[in-house]
Amino acid sequence: MRIETVEGGIVIPTMIGRIAEAAEALMAAGLFDERRTNPDPTDDSFAISKGEEPEKPKEKPNFGNSGLLAAASNSVTQADGTTITLKYHEPPEARKPPPRDSWKLFIFKGQDIVDTIELGTRSCWLVGRELAVVDLPAEHPSISKQHAVIQFRYTEKRNEFGDKLGRVKPYLIDLESANGTMLNNEKVPESRYLELRNKDMIKFGSSTREYVLMLAPKE
Repeated sequence: MRIETVEGGIVIPTMIGRIAEAAEALMAAGLFDERRTNPDPTDDSFAISKGEEPEKPKEKPNFGNSGLLAAASNSVTQADGTTITLKYHEPPEARKPPPRDSWKLFIFKGQDIVDTIELGTRSCWLVGRELAVVDLPAEHPSISKQHAVIQFRYTEKRNEFGDKLGRVKPYLIDLESANGTMLNNEKVPESRYLELRNKDMIKFGSSTREYVLMLAPKE
């Protein structure tokens, strides 16, 4: 389900490769205004801690209702008085990516780029047709009202010395949509976070639009 570079030993599929190359060409032309900062241990998106600690159990994504209080606090009231219940709740580890990681989402229709989204402006992007609540509108009729989410999460792993290294990474989760979500031409499982990587391509429902995730190169 991953797209790796040719150096990694896996050849990028032809169509995805062409789209990724087009996005890279835009970055090379200077459309990225990259802001770089050194990792700051006081920043929520970067941390190093030493010593052995028991591993914490992984939390499952929560986008279900849990009683009247939760339902009331996770809804949006529209001007006509109707309410929309949000299907997704950001997890405790939600973070905005640091400025040194300039993530963008290029939206393709055929060979043309129709939009470019600066993903670093927020920690969570809700995709769907419910214009009152979504962050990234997708109006194709096969796409659910609240279809999927791109979520930035702070995660940790241990190095060979037992030290924990933490960083913010993007993840994709399908919100039990009617027609599914594709990652690199493979259907993703519902209700489960999948880590996204540079040059990954996402499709929602039966829409032909392709969403290519790109990370600005470090100088």
